[in-house]
Amino acid sequence: MALTDDQRVEIETSRQNWQETLRAVSPGMERHLYTAYPMLDHGLLRVIDYMGDDNAITQAARVSYGRGTKAVSDDAGLIRYLMRHWHSTPFEMCEVKFHVKLPVFVARQWIRHRMANVNEYSARYSILDREFYIPAPEHLAAQSVTNNQGRGQVLQGEEAARVLDILREDAMRSYDSYQDMLTPDEESGKLGLARELARMNLPANIYTQWYWKTDLHNLFNFLRLRADSHAQYEIRVYAEKMCELVRDWVPAAYSAFEDYRLGAVQLSGKGVDLIKRRLAGEVITAETSGMSKGEWREFTSVWG
Repeated sequence: MALTDDQRVEIETSRQNWQETLRAVSPGMERHLYTAYPMLDHGLLRVIDYMGDDNAITQAARVSYGRGTKAVSDDAGLIRYLMRHWHSTPFEMCEVKFHVKLPVFVARQWIRHRMANVNEYSARYSILDREFYIPAPEHLAAQSVTNNQGRGQVLQGEEAARVLDILREDAMRSYDSYQDMLTPDEESGKLGLARELARMNLPANIYTQWYWKTDLHNLFNFLRLRADSHAQYEIRVYAEKMCELVRDWVPAAYSAFEDYRLGAVQLSGKGVDLIKRRLAGEVITAETSGMSKGEWREFTSVWG
């Protein structure tokens, strides 16, 4: 993981610039401010700023000021109620801004979550670094035979080595060409290609960076999908680290999210009916369930 000199100076300046504030702060999140956590081989994740805490959620739900006479247990119970019944706006009272360094192909997945403010490193203005994501051998896998967007058996031996060599060599070759196209030469009269055009030759495993700001409701939606065990590994590691940060930031809200979203399963109307039929003693098969093969497979993977 590499921070630029400017980023290091920014972090050190922020650490030394302590100021008193009257706004609510989260001691758990304060500990994470200005800390860059390494991700993958060259990536990073750090919290730039945040707003609100667990109390901001309950305050918004009650539309009142201050804690009043409510106990912490009352607040936790209210937060669990809000989460259980899919309320959204109280969780939108909390916001967080991350600095993320990630491979471009992960960024393209990430940006599909259209519920944040994003400002990305500009390859029209600046030259990208020679940094590429190369998977660790244990994450180099064949295509799944049952999931069109998933991984199957891990590659071994000579095949794994050959694939890794291709990834490294192609990335380096593309970057060499990128630099060559950018570089002018007065003797030959070579002008050098514009940065906004030269970047199109770079591979999808090159690293980019952005600031990503969102509210807690939409962050939970992101984490519900990307921290799931079925999510692609390269985006899941970022989501899992975010879960740790959010747990320290809003512990009551995260506990409810973990219980009602991450650790929960959703039943369709047919699924509820099948559970009732089973409880009544009926033996149900795929043929008598009324479900498609995919629905039945997903149902039995949870309910047996």
